[in-house]
Parts: sequence; structure tokens; C-alpha cells
Amino acid sequence: MKSKTYSYGKQNIDHDDIEMVVEVLKSDWLTQGPKVSEFEKALSEKFGAQYAAACSNGTAGLHLIALGLGWSKGDVIITTPITFLASANCAIYVGANVDFADIDERYYTIDPEKLEEKIKYYRAKNINVKAVVAVDYAGHPCDWEALKSLKKKYGFQLVNDFCHAPGAEYKNDYHYAVNYADAVNMSFHPVKHFTTGEGGAVLSNDREFIDRVKTFRTHGATKDPRILEKIDGPWYYEMHDVGFNYRITDFQCALGISQLKKLDSFITERRKIAGYYDKFFENDDRFIIPKVNENSKHAYHLYSLQIKFDELGISKKEFFDKMKEKNIFLQVHYIPVHLQPFYRKKFGFKEGDFPIAEIFYKREVSIPIYPGLNEEDLEYITESIVGALDSMK
Repeated sequence: MKSKTYSYGKQNIDHDDIEMVVEVLKSDWLTQGPKVSEFEKALSEKFGAQYAAACSNGTAGLHLIALGLGWSKGDVIITTPITFLASANCAIYVGANVDFADIDERYYTIDPEKLEEKIKYYRAKNINVKAVVAVDYAGHPCDWEALKSLKKKYGFQLVNDFCHAPGAEYKNDYHYAVNYADAVNMSFHPVKHFTTGEGGAVLSNDREFIDRVKTFRTHGATKDPRILEKIDGPWYYEMHDVGFNYRITDFQCALGISQLKKLDSFITERRKIAGYYDKFFENDDRFIIPKVNENSKHAYHLYSLQIKFDELGISKKEFFDKMKEKNIFLQVHYIPVHLQPFYRKKFGFKEGDFPIAEIFYKREVSIPIYPGLNEEDLEYITESIVGALDSMK
């Protein structure tokens, strides 16, 4: 057995990253210091946003977006069923209702036609959809032109859950995320393209929105003289709304600053690995490789390989077990959110509601893709996948 182990994703930390963190650990500021605003400025410049608010994690970012956009009890928020729980849970946090629109079977992102059908369903009941949370799944941009057209037509707020897609391009636009959405959410978990350990950020071109996000990020407390009812002194602050402690530390931001500088090289490596997988699997009809729209450049947070377990009569669980024996630890992204017990019980969702997402879930396997994998690693991974399937005939 090969002694090296592989997961679907992992961080890539080097000496420069460590030195940046150590420098902050030796400084006077561990949190609420200058590295936070420095990181926010770097994010703004890299992704073309006028404003950024760094926070404790991507889930916190989505909650802050919900608060900043004013979602509340009774509002309807639509997202994709193929996403992590947080893309839907952020609406639950503020008392809103959640619904879904099925995915495009080619690119695995929310299907604009299915979304419009769902919006019309609510319109027929005299209900306006408050917001749509679209996810650039695996690193492939959504059909943002279509989504923005629907936003203009129906008047909803548009959020880009951009956690998978830093480094992607849409219509030759590296900065597309903030150019199409009202708010953009990011995550810097270790399996993402670059990391702060745990961490996240909200990007926007709307200053008032970001000001609200930053206030909610820090307990709802503010020292902004434009808002204060009085000023007792330089220590004075007021709380006008209940907020949270969703702050990020300076040493996390130092790591983020260092990592962000390497994003382009990380993306280049991920695309090279994806190209190897594409070539290996594309002519084997047991597999469906992820397609890339001609107007997009994929960022490959995930390499979502579909294996036709249903047609092959093979157990996905048994396949995972065989891969584990080879020290290859795969993952599935994602269990459709509408099939989670909470969502079934609260909203009445059931199997069959979003068939494309459900078929995708049954077939999808996230295989290793991260900087540092060499050709020998990729040969081992791909041959192990084929070998496992062959042994299960």
C-alpha cells in the first residue's frame, strides 16, 4: 500500500506564511489591529471590490450578509440544493424562509430557468422573493448575466456565495463577483484556494451595506459619529441593533495576506491537475467530467467527478471504502440541502423535488485537487479509481 495519504483538498503553507504569522504574534496586536484592514484592502484590490469586511468564517459572512441586506421573518430566500448547509442556514438565522431551484446539469450551478419558474410560483401567491443566493459551485461561475437579468425583472437581492471561486473568470472578468452581485461571500477554510485557518469576508461596492456588516460583526456596537445619539468621550460607543462577535484575528489576516499573493499560482496548479483528470477520464463512459462553459474560467476548488454508480450497479459506499484502503480519502459535495431532516420537517421538502441535484449527489465524488500533487500522485489516484471500479464488476 502506498504510505502517502490524499484527501480531496488541503492547505499549502510555506515559510513565508509562517514568518508573516510569527511577526504578528511578536507584535502588540493579536486582534482588532492593523492587519485586519490591510487584509481587507488586499481583498478589495484583488477582487475589484470597493469595500471588504473580513470576518471569522464564511458562515458568519453569510449571516452578516443576511443582516446587512435586511432579511427578516417571512422573507423568501432561494438558493441551490447543491451547496453547503450555510448557504441556506443564513436565511434561517434571521427567521426567513428557504426554498431552492434545481441545478444546471452541465455546470452544477443554479439553473436560471428553474429559478424563474420558482419566482413565478411565488408571484402567483402574491409573494415576492427577497433574495437569491447563487453558488459558484466547485469554482465554476453561475450564469450571472441571466441571474442579473432576473434580478432586474423581479427585484430581488442577488448574493454570490463565492467561496469556491476565487480566481475564476466570467466573460474575461476576474472581478465579476462584485460586478454582478449585491454582496459577495468568501471563505478561507484550509481546503479553499487560500487560507487564514478559519476566516471569511464580505465584499461589496455598497459602502452603507458594508458599514452595517462591520457593525453587526462587532456586537452591533458603533463609534460612528454619524449614528451616535451623543458622544460622552473617546471611549463612548452605542449599540442600536444586536450584533455578534464575528471578528477575525490579526495573525489570521497576516496568513491571509501572505496566501493571497500566491492565489494565481495555486489556481494554475489546480487547472493543470484538472486537465490531467479531464484527459484521463473523458473517454471512459463510466465517468462524467465537469464541463466548463466557454465564457468561463474554472477555479477548481473541487474536481467533481461523476461516476455512474446507478448504471454500473456499484455501491458508492463500497467504492469509498476501497479508495480508503488506498489511502485516498474522497468526499461528496454535497448532500442536497432539501433532503436534510431539518428542511424536510420545516418546509416539507421530499425526495424528487429537485431531481437533477439528487442524481448529481448519487454520482458525485470529489477527488484530490490541490497544489503539491505531482504526476506520480495523479497516476496513483486515477489508476486507483479505475482499479476500484474494475474490482467491483
